[in-house]
Amino acid sequence: MQYGHPSPGYGPQQAAPINVDNDVVNLKKSFKGWGTDEKLLIQCIAKKDPIQINAIRDQFNHRFQADLLKRVQEETKGDFRDACLEVCRGPLISDCYTLRDATKSLGTKEVALNDVLMGRSNADIHAIKTEFQRLFGESLESVLRGDLSGGTEQLFVMVIAARRNEETAPVIPQQIETDVTDLQRAMGTILKDATQVCQTLTSRSDAQLRAISQAYQHRYHNSLDKAIEDKFSGHMEKALRLLVARANNKAASDAEQLEETMKGIGTKDTLLIQRLVRAHWDQHHLSQVRTEFLKIRKEGLVKRIDGETSGDYRKLLIAIAQ
Repeated sequence: MQYGHPSPGYGPQQAAPINVDNDVVNLKKSFKGWGTDEKLLIQCIAKKDPIQINAIRDQFNHRFQADLLKRVQEETKGDFRDACLEVCRGPLISDCYTLRDATKSLGTKEVALNDVLMGRSNADIHAIKTEFQRLFGESLESVLRGDLSGGTEQLFVMVIAARRNEETAPVIPQQIETDVTDLQRAMGTILKDATQVCQTLTSRSDAQLRAISQAYQHRYHNSLDKAIEDKFSGHMEKALRLLVARANNKAASDAEQLEETMKGIGTKDTLLIQRLVRAHWDQHHLSQVRTEFLKIRKEGLVKRIDGETSGDYRKLLIAIAQ
C-alpha cells in the first residue's frame, strides 16, 4: 500500500548523516565525573529536531560503544529523567514506548492511546506499527486486541489499519453531505450505530473532517463534537472527540490538552512531558500551540509550566517550550 509522506522522524529518510559532533561530545562530557552536568545536558537536547536527535543518539552509541538512553537513565532521575528520555528517544520510539506502557500494566491508559494514535497519518501509523513490532516482538494490533474490548477495540483496530483518505484527496461536497446524513442517522436513534460513526470518522482526511464538521453544524445547528458527546461515553467518546478536534484545529486541541495536564490539584507530569515533547518536534506547530494556549489560559505556556514544575525538570521543559 502506498502512503503519503511521514512526519519528520517517522521515515527511513530520517537517518541523515549530519554533523552533530559537538552535541555528541558535550553529551559525553555532561555524564563525566561525579554527578551530571544537567545544564549541559539540557543544552544538547532541548531544541533538536527529530532528524538531529536521531543522529545524536546513533552517533553517540557508535562513537562511545554505549547506549545513550541507558546513560540518561543511569545519570538522571524522576521527572527530569523521564523528560530527557522522551526527548532522546525521538518521536517514533517515544510513541512506541508510550503505547507499550499504556497497555502492559493492569488497566489500559486510554488517554495515552488516544494521544498517540488518533488523527495520525497513514504513513505515521505504518511507521509506528513497524517500529513497535521491532522493539517489542509483537504486533500493535495483537496488543490492542488483548487490552481493549467491544466498540473501543473495533475503533482502534480501524485506526491502526491506516486506511484514512490522504490529505491530497479532494473534498467533494456531495460526499460530505452524504457523510453528514450517515452520521446523523447513525447517531440519531436510541440504538446508535457506533460502527458506522467510527468507520466514517476514521477513514476521512483532516480536510474532509473539517468540511463534515462545518456541514453538520450548518444543517443541524449543533456541533459534531456536541453530538458525539451526547451519544457516546467513556473511552470511545474521548477518542472520537479528539479525532474531530485535531482535524478542526490541531494547535488549539494540543493547547487544551496541555492545560488539562496542569489544571487542578497536582500536575499530570507523565502526560505533560509526552504532550509537550510531542508538540515540540515541529517548531512551527509549537509556536501555534503557544498562541492558542494564551487564548484559552490568558497566560503563556512557558509561564504556566514555570509555575507547575521545579528544578532541572522545570529548566528542561521551559527550554523545550520556548
